[in-house]
Amino acid sequence: MTTLGPAVALGFVLGLQHATDADHLVAVATIVTRSRRFRDGVLVGVLWGLGHAVTLTLAGGGVILLNVTLPEALTTGLELMVAAAIVALGVFRLRDALREFGGAAPGHLLADHDHGEGAAFHSHPHEHGGHVHAHPHVHPEPSLLSVLGGARPVALRALGIGALHGLAGTAAVSLLVLATLRAPLEGFVYLGVFALGTVAGMSALTAVMTYPVALALRFRHAHRALALGSGVAAITFGIVYFVRSI
Repeated sequence: MTTLGPAVALGFVLGLQHATDADHLVAVATIVTRSRRFRDGVLVGVLWGLGHAVTLTLAGGGVILLNVTLPEALTTGLELMVAAAIVALGVFRLRDALREFGGAAPGHLLADHDHGEGAAFHSHPHEHGGHVHAHPHVHPEPSLLSVLGGARPVALRALGIGALHGLAGTAAVSLLVLATLRAPLEGFVYLGVFALGTVAGMSALTAVMTYPVALALRFRHAHRALALGSGVAAITFGIVYFVRSI
């Protein structure tokens, strides 16, 4: 009886579980706190999962084909790179949070709602501490946002961090495959299913995280608290992860 069927089922379940690793959640949460819209936050999880899937499948597939194990120095180096990347995410998030102090709330300048496909400049009344007033804000032309980058830096950040995590997880996953599935084709199938499980798991997790974040980001103080909190948390976790990986 072939072991491929049970291994594939197990691979998907393990992929779902793999998405919940602490370093994955911290990295993605730091990026998600920038997302004012639900779909943007979910997209972060999807892109992280895709980046993770590509590097894990390619690097893990190479390990399986060559029937080798990665040297400990390399795996440790990859883990340290992950830790450094998490610290960098925290630093960037903290920098953005500190820049916002003393200025107008982002929602007062760049709106988080749409008015068709065109640009618009107007104001809506809203309330602060019982005082109703209005701030003018801008709805930029969508094509202008695409030229200036828009959500592109966040998307690239999610994709890149996911790819780095995929490389760092190559050794452990490949060793598991080598221990159970000897045929290279079976190994690639397992890695592919594992990767799909990771994409599904991270997409679901970011969907859960994004909804309350998107609601909170409508309020100025909540926006700053999330930015500061996620930045400090990422830096702290990254340093601890770095020390433990040495």
